[in-house]
Amino acid sequence: MKIENTTAQMRKGVLEFCILSLISGGDLYTSEILEALKKGKMLVVEGTVYPLLTRLKNANLLNYRWEESTSGPPRKYYSITKEGEAFLTELQIVWNELNKAVKSIVSKK
Repeated sequence: MKIENTTAQMRKGVLEFCILSLISGGDLYTSEILEALKKGKMLVVEGTVYPLLTRLKNANLLNYRWEESTSGPPRKYYSITKEGEAFLTELQIVWNELNKAVKSIVSKK
């Protein structure tokens, strides 16, 4: 078993949470989301983010708007919806509980 595969699966599991958290700080262009994920070492493959953004939008957790760009084609900016904020709050609670449980188990060596 390779550690890279397990690491990638762990990152994918929290990617929704990370994306919603990023966008909750203000509207973001896709490349800004990708850059933040890369900087945080959370991005497995870029192709993972686009379908995830679509899924979050279809679930009414995100909205987007097109904005003209001075240096190219229009850009799609994502914002979080009220439903997305509520979902993010729930994810934060689950994350805190999961993190506490894992720390408890791992520290019992």
